[in-house]
Amino acid sequence: MLKENNETAAANTSLFGKENYIIMIAGLAIIILGFLLMSGGKSADPKVFDPKEVYSTTRITIAPILIIAGFIVEIIGIMRKTK
Repeated sequence: MLKENNETAAANTSLFGKENYIIMIAGLAIIILGFLLMSGGKSADPKVFDPKEVYSTTRITIAPILIIAGFIVEIIGIMRKTK
């Protein structure tokens, strides 16, 4: 009987809590936003190279910072102890 209670208690414990999942989903959303910003928009004329569109601050600086921040949020969500 005691063995059955220990097995059901072990089966009911989860690796992550609700707060961990919320943090991980927020990190995933930040990563997706970073990749969307990095992809940018469509060029008006595909035959003409516009360096302002390709080398914009959003694509070169902001998007990679968001992606790295998203991975940091993911690590925090995984490493945070459940209460």
